[in-house]
Amino acid sequence: MLRAENITKTYNAGKKTALQDFSIHVPEGSIYGLLGPNGAGKTTFIRIINQITQPDAGTVLIRGEQLKNAHIRDIGYMPEERGLYKNMTVGDQILYFGELKGMSKNDALHEAKYWFEQLNIDQWWKKKLSELSKGMAQKIQFVVTVLHRPKLLILDEPFSGFDPVNANLIKDQILNLKKNGTTIILSTHRMESVEELCDAVALINNSRKILDGKVFDVREQFKKNIFSITLADADPEKLGNFLQMNGVQQHHSDNNLSTFEITRHDDQNALISQLVQIGKIRSFQEKIPSMNEVFINAVGNTGAL
Repeated sequence: MLRAENITKTYNAGKKTALQDFSIHVPEGSIYGLLGPNGAGKTTFIRIINQITQPDAGTVLIRGEQLKNAHIRDIGYMPEERGLYKNMTVGDQILYFGELKGMSKNDALHEAKYWFEQLNIDQWWKKKLSELSKGMAQKIQFVVTVLHRPKLLILDEPFSGFDPVNANLIKDQILNLKKNGTTIILSTHRMESVEELCDAVALINNSRKILDGKVFDVREQFKKNIFSITLADADPEKLGNFLQMNGVQQHHSDNNLSTFEITRHDDQNALISQLVQIGKIRSFQEKIPSMNEVFINAVGNTGAL
């Protein structure tokens, strides 16, 4: 759906670099996480896609075609800083933004009816935005963003301001949009949302991409070969020797269960073969780092936040 090749963007006559030789490939029909600390360059890249600003070098392609004005109608953008009019009614805003995207009034009304039902906000049509809570206004912003059924949807911190119930509601709608073929770029600091929603991610720090790939592969890249193990009916002498040989410092025993963590770099099958000689394996799990741990480790290794 989207390819960015070697994007560079500077400000202040080249004194401030926002993006440096930045490239990503976003597969069609995927949810792609755009991650990074504040000031890393994420917003600059989003502004380039939306043609709010232009890169100094590099190319952006939408479905193999160089980015141009006509693509704006295929893109939906929900910014972190919301852009609705406080003294305008919800209904008028929906129609206004629909027309900006080239929709007829009838088409905008039809789509609005669908989304208002999905988000349980039928009664808000004649309310002014100033009468709504932050979370309620957030729902209207979401409707405005998806009203024209964009092929590429860019969501910047879409769960900000939502309680857990409404965050899950929006999450379900995002997944439904993906199921129906929408490609989504998700920029967020909520790493649990990345794990739940994203197929692949790119992490930017200090204007450069420092890693990218499928979420599972990225997490695998940062694993430390730590295994969490619970044995039942373990032979005390064999267990003691095993723990000592493997440098295990912490070990918990309760109700004939022995639990510990071990770092091993050899074949897992070899480790399991040793464990079955000691006791019955109740649980055996490799500890894969969360995206939050990946974020902290990757950014920490490439400079301060």
